[in-house]
Amino acid sequence: MNNLKTTPLEIFLEPASIAASSENQIPEPLKRAFGGKALQHQIDVFEAAKENDIILVLTPTGTGKTKSSFGVILQNPQRNVVYVAPTNALVEQQTEAAKQFVKDASLPHVVKAASAKEVKAWPDDRVGKRSGEKIYNVLLNPATLFPECGGGRPILLVTNPDIFYYAAFFQYNRQDRSNIASVFYKSFATVIFDEFHLYDAKQLVSLLFYLAVSHVFGYFQYNRKVVLLTATPEPACEAALKTLEIDGVRIDRIDGQRNTENLIPSQTGVNLAIRSYPEKDEIVREIVWEVCDRLEKRPDDNGAVILDSKDTLNAIAKELRDRGYKNYCGRITGDIPKEDRLKNAQKQVILATSTVDVGFNFDRKIDRDRQNLDWLIFSSRDRFSFWQRIGRVGRVLGKVKTDISSDAIVYLPEDAWQQGLQDFDLSGGRKALQETLETLDCLQRPFLEIYWRSEAFLEIARPLLELETDLVNTPGETFISQLYHTLQTLLGGGQDWQYYRKRMKVLQGAENISKTSIEKIQKDWKYIKGGQNCVMSFLRAYYPEDLEAVKSGHVSIESVEAGICKRRDLTEKLKHYATILQTSYAPLFRFRDSLFENVKIEDPQGFLLDNCGETNLDPLHLLRFYEFVSDGDRILVLDRAKQTYNLSFFLKVADLDDFKNTKLAKLYAFDNLQIQRNLGEIVRSTSKTAEFTSSLIPGVVVKEHLKNRWAILKLKKQGLDCYPLTVSDYSGREDNYTFFPSLSGILAIAAAGFALKCPDNEEFWCV
Repeated sequence: MNNLKTTPLEIFLEPASIAASSENQIPEPLKRAFGGKALQHQIDVFEAAKENDIILVLTPTGTGKTKSSFGVILQNPQRNVVYVAPTNALVEQQTEAAKQFVKDASLPHVVKAASAKEVKAWPDDRVGKRSGEKIYNVLLNPATLFPECGGGRPILLVTNPDIFYYAAFFQYNRQDRSNIASVFYKSFATVIFDEFHLYDAKQLVSLLFYLAVSHVFGYFQYNRKVVLLTATPEPACEAALKTLEIDGVRIDRIDGQRNTENLIPSQTGVNLAIRSYPEKDEIVREIVWEVCDRLEKRPDDNGAVILDSKDTLNAIAKELRDRGYKNYCGRITGDIPKEDRLKNAQKQVILATSTVDVGFNFDRKIDRDRQNLDWLIFSSRDRFSFWQRIGRVGRVLGKVKTDISSDAIVYLPEDAWQQGLQDFDLSGGRKALQETLETLDCLQRPFLEIYWRSEAFLEIARPLLELETDLVNTPGETFISQLYHTLQTLLGGGQDWQYYRKRMKVLQGAENISKTSIEKIQKDWKYIKGGQNCVMSFLRAYYPEDLEAVKSGHVSIESVEAGICKRRDLTEKLKHYATILQTSYAPLFRFRDSLFENVKIEDPQGFLLDNCGETNLDPLHLLRFYEFVSDGDRILVLDRAKQTYNLSFFLKVADLDDFKNTKLAKLYAFDNLQIQRNLGEIVRSTSKTAEFTSSLIPGVVVKEHLKNRWAILKLKKQGLDCYPLTVSDYSGREDNYTFFPSLSGILAIAAAGFALKCPDNEEFWCV
């Protein structure tokens, strides 16, 4: 039950409006493209694009931001466009929207979707099977793959942030990475990033890197236009954009508030109840009661439940199904197949996860004269998702009836009350609530600046080094130091370019050595790019006296390399070191971070799916919340777990003392970590857990003690993944630790203030 500190609050959010325009105000190009109708902010975006390089569109959810971004294409009507949509579902949706816009505006563009699935389906017979090669050829000459693109027609490519990241950060395979990066940097006159507030810290780095390249290499001078779409801008990203502005980049911000005339309703008033997030069983009971009550008392109203916890949502779905409401409710989660999502969207009550946060408009086949969503129950972990989700209820733009209020209930972290939520003026409406949420630490994203100041520069060193290699002995070579300085100004790093250049060359060598066989290393050592840099790092870690001899000139590095290649044991040790080093840093060079690949499960009883069938599932979710059996590749879900399992790891080492002395509080890749699930102190093993264990898992192991316990607790509350780890050796001794896997390890050490050491004893982070 809620106590006094978390007394539920009730506030009325006044109706919202947006400025319309008269037909004679619409510029002629927009008039044709928009069918003679446009909102004022859509005109403002079009006009802003004439004189600015970057246009930040900040209008509320559901007021036509996407359409306004398409209008910018009209400033470069004969040149290539890339539209970056944050999910594959939105890639499909915006591809269709782009095709309609191109048709309405009589533009020559050929519109192509480029998710991994789409690219794989492109024909192999003309340019080969590699994804990077296909994308490169489509951008270089679309007619190579698509004959309908003949005659030099430009392309409008709709893709996702993953492909954009891997292209711009030289992450495709060696045969394609320079080619595809080149066309991504040079080809597009209009670049649109949709819903970029959903990007995490490292994903924002790739966006800012692209903007910095566009500035330093002069692409804005050739009329490149970048459109950033978000209803909830990230303050740290706004600060970075202001830095670019000071450096000469022309930036305009359109929020839809410039014109207060000719206003039309965009959202109804909302009766909002604010509650603290209770225990799982209690929130299930509360929400089930609220849904049933509305279905009984307001049978004509449509509603939705949007929660961050998929397991809690599935528990609610089961309770509603058991009470006879199965036909009234439909789930929309990442597990639900596309065809079922479309069908479930027509149900009276939609039960959803964050899947609907982007590009899902709760449209109905039978159009209503009032809002499509009358009530909403949702949770929110940060103020960005709060405004995104509250903006889903009561949308009335273009509707006949606009004066019927909507209802909403939001569950916020209990810390919000302790940080002053209960003190704000409930009569102040939207503005007062917005100002209050911005002051609550528990609703912020704490790791953005920490990440930028710790590891962003090592991540950007890779594309910088690739660009430097491509530009060597050309006039553009001087741009690299200028580009690094711009990025340093944006992100705030303390080391110079040569430091990160050296570190990246070591990692390049480690990557190449780790992929090469022992025999080939010994035979063709001099052809392994970056190998010498990695050997110097290897000596620093294991043979410091030999390193000093090389530095002093008493022996040559070439003779040391030759000695290593002559002895198989040393070659194997070097390869092992390179593999550990490369795997340790791998999370920095992945757009999305996960411990394990998803597994295919069968759900005959509908625990995850409304219609029984197969879906892909995160193994960690499966292990925590379900009972299952496995038979080869077949995993059959039998039941929901009666109690949620806790997950932990177990590691066997040769000597516990050596582990303590060499592996704690440093980034490392651990071999044969075994995942376990537990109820209390009891380990509940399954035959499948061993198959979920990767050969090497990167992360940081920390020993909890009195001096750091507060920091570990804080990191857990801030949402960083961590697990208990038991380490034992062959003599039977064991000890307990905390394991922060993958990127969480990097952020944990940076945030907690530890001097994180690398496998070669280099300091890993800097402020």
